[in-house]
Amino acid sequence: MNEKLDAQTCTPCRGGVPPLERAEAEALLQETPGWALADDGGRLERSFTFRNFAQALAFANGVGQIAEAQGHHPEISFGWGHAAVSWRTKKIKGLHRNDFIMAAKTTALAEAMQDA
Repeated sequence: MNEKLDAQTCTPCRGGVPPLERAEAEALLQETPGWALADDGGRLERSFTFRNFAQALAFANGVGQIAEAQGHHPEISFGWGHAAVSWRTKKIKGLHRNDFIMAAKTTALAEAMQDA
């Protein structure tokens, strides 16, 4: 696919498909700078910094809105000036292309907020 990940839409994942192999995840990781594989390649994670608590809260809420719209939900933790986001497809207990799409959308949101 030539379309950038942050412009793609998640496809429903109802389980029954295997998680991405580590090599597939590492290839997609090249399209999501700043993200790292965790849990032996079964999860994506990244930390973000912000100017204050309000901006970190707005980011967490923004990620939540995108997640609801896409039907794919992360783990988010945040506090004064920071947030951490973790993506994993729970139904397959590992990574799916959707996780990389959402990671790219998460990065785009953070960049837009920091440019504002």
